[in-house]
Amino acid sequence: MIKIYRWPQKYVTYSVPLVLLIGFLIGSFVDTSILQPTLLIATIIMIYATMIGFNFNELTSLKGTKVLMFSVLINFLIVPLVAYLLGISLLKDHPLMFAGLALSALLPTSGMTISWTVLQRGNVGAAVKLTIFGLIIGSVLTPWYLLLMVGQFVEINIMMTMRTILLVVFVPMILGQITYKLILKKTTVENFNKKIKPNFGPLSIWAMLYVVFVSISTKATMITSNLTLIWIALAVLILFYFINFVISTIFAIKFFNREDGIALVNGTVLRNLSIAIGIAATSFGAEAALIVTLAFVVQQQGIVNYAKIAMPRWFQLKS
Repeated sequence: MIKIYRWPQKYVTYSVPLVLLIGFLIGSFVDTSILQPTLLIATIIMIYATMIGFNFNELTSLKGTKVLMFSVLINFLIVPLVAYLLGISLLKDHPLMFAGLALSALLPTSGMTISWTVLQRGNVGAAVKLTIFGLIIGSVLTPWYLLLMVGQFVEINIMMTMRTILLVVFVPMILGQITYKLILKKTTVENFNKKIKPNFGPLSIWAMLYVVFVSISTKATMITSNLTLIWIALAVLILFYFINFVISTIFAIKFFNREDGIALVNGTVLRNLSIAIGIAATSFGAEAALIVTLAFVVQQQGIVNYAKIAMPRWFQLKS
């Protein structure tokens, strides 16, 4: 059982694509929409597992300020510009998909940002900062960016976004601290870091895989029913993420150490597609939601393959 529990974390480059495939196949034949409400719980668990033992002082320290400033520059100037240029050049005949691409570009960071930073042994404190500030700034700016980029104003419920931030970041953080304090009543900090803390990592990965499965399976029929648009959307998305990975990596290598660089890449390339899908479906329709759904596939595969390439090279862990 222990080997099964730890397998997804040990072989994450295989477990994520496998779950994507399983989710797509099951979702093509079975309606899994009943699982949609459980995504929030899974996301909370995913973050909770990474927050046990997290140092609260890292949030208020000035250590991650430089990373935060660069992430704001990339997330709210460079990435939207990349999406706009791709949209007007490749999606001008598909304005609804252009809107979906814009939404994907304008809502940065998610629980995946923190999970992947933990997995890659990056600066978790900086990743948390980027997640919190990215969602707040993104929720405020997105309606106005959409007005400029696609000519249609989309109202975003700021209070609902704040509630989401509270649930998926602050609640797991508080629960993680309570758990940590309770554990320290029974053991030492050294023993916790050496023997107990590593056991929480696989829990976060299992929760992440569940989020991947539900997100893909519930949108499988939408993907199969729009085959004519899939290739266009995939081509644009692959180019979009490739450009973003390159830009973020250049900034990370040039201006930051390994840990901060990993947080910067994960905080600027990974987008909050769960929120984007909801806005796209309700405000623009199925065609916009389709490209956001496919973005989830490209994003998951992109970060898995990027980690496989980047970790042994420019983000190599020093012995």
